[in-house]
Amino acid sequence: MAIEQNFNWNKLQNGSDIRGVALEGVKDERVNLTPEVAKILGRAFVMWLSGKLNKPGAKLILAVGRDSRLSGSALMEATLDGITDAGSQAQDFGMASTPAMFMSTITAGFECDGAIMLTASHLPFNRNGLKFFTARGGLEKQDISDILQLAASNNFEVAAVKGAIFQRDFMSVYANQFVEQIRSSVNHPTNFDRPLTGLKIIVDAGNGAGGFYADRVLAPLGADTTGSQFLEPDGTFPNHVPNPEDPTAMAAICQAVIAHQADFGIIFDTDVDRSAAVDSSGKELNRNRLIGLISAIVLQEYPHSTIVTDSITSDGLTQFIEQDLGGVHHRFKRGYKNVINESIRLNNEGKSSWVAIETSGHAAMKENHFLDDGAYLVSKLLIELAKSRLAGKFLTDLIANLQEPAESQELRIKIATADFQAYGNEVIDRMQTFAASQTDWKIVPNNYEGVRVSCTSESESGWFLLRLSLHDPVIPVNIESNVAGGVDRIKQRLLSFLKTQQLLDLGAF
Repeated sequence: MAIEQNFNWNKLQNGSDIRGVALEGVKDERVNLTPEVAKILGRAFVMWLSGKLNKPGAKLILAVGRDSRLSGSALMEATLDGITDAGSQAQDFGMASTPAMFMSTITAGFECDGAIMLTASHLPFNRNGLKFFTARGGLEKQDISDILQLAASNNFEVAAVKGAIFQRDFMSVYANQFVEQIRSSVNHPTNFDRPLTGLKIIVDAGNGAGGFYADRVLAPLGADTTGSQFLEPDGTFPNHVPNPEDPTAMAAICQAVIAHQADFGIIFDTDVDRSAAVDSSGKELNRNRLIGLISAIVLQEYPHSTIVTDSITSDGLTQFIEQDLGGVHHRFKRGYKNVINESIRLNNEGKSSWVAIETSGHAAMKENHFLDDGAYLVSKLLIELAKSRLAGKFLTDLIANLQEPAESQELRIKIATADFQAYGNEVIDRMQTFAASQTDWKIVPNNYEGVRVSCTSESESGWFLLRLSLHDPVIPVNIESNVAGGVDRIKQRLLSFLKTQQLLDLGAF
């Protein structure tokens, strides 16, 4: 199938990634990420990279991997074809994780000039996408725009000699990095090589690409992985959405931990750049609890440093980080690239920041090249789990003082106009004025997106955040309260204001 003359390449951009519809099967979703498109994108990446590195295409080595999506094989074959048409050498990693693709650019023996991961994270089966990496990290939004502009021009020379494709097993090399990291960090006094012996740890890969962690990381370390589930890649995702934020997915891993009386549970998203965990009682370690846990670990290692999070973290987390742990909590905009880049910016200004983490489970650490890697995050937790066990303690002792809200809720208000960004910002501005007029509502200063309001009355005792979605015609509203019924009371007051905004669909209320 040829590319249509008026094909909209820009529609494929999703921030710093490319995403599109790769398969038929969902009503009103027309396929726009075909093998032909993927081939051109492979060519465009070579041309872009050649210019950035001042290196001819024939001298470049690029790695390509994919997750378990049904469209992955065909798109990967086409991408490899585009790369080799440009004369570049291609390394086919097969089933891989997104963080592994970056690591291939800096790992001795591979040191690829660039890498491409075919994934659409947790999105439905019909979607797919491309993430691009160099040794400097994941590409930025402007880089993606530039690559799409090259693709749209489709002005590529075919190399005199087609590049070769080599199949290589990088995932075993990548997995072994975690094995060695955990061994050396735990430094078990009597069982150095197998420091997780005696621990039952369950992995839920959601039929994505994360199954490797059970057999190539946990098993060599001595862990009992009995009860691990959905490890086999299956792009129909028959058991649950591979997304640590999804309630059904979290319920599945919690139930597995309880049923098998496990010490710990791990859940990954499709391409393993996000994760969450479950403690031995079956309680979720995600969102604020996950951030609190990694903050406690990081602030033991790097005292008084800054923890960068997204904007919807709780007041209790701020209190825990700053009063209990002695760190600094810096809330920033939603979006994993936003929090990562903010942490990097702080470091460049001389302010120590060792972790950037979103409530979604995206976590990037300075010690790991600020790569958002779900497997690295859980490896840090497992190191602390093993150390806690040696000391006769529990991992969750680290967050014993974390105060959690009595209630929390997220609502997504649809904006019924094409110019949704301008209208959404108008609504936020009007909310600022409305909130300022309420005697028991206080606008939280130093907020980087939308408007965050502290609700100070005893009957509400909480906060809400009204912001504009990064990409969709939606205003998400996050509400938390420390008292029973508080969320509902905040919602009713919000609703009285929102009803005056004519272009909002308030069905979520």
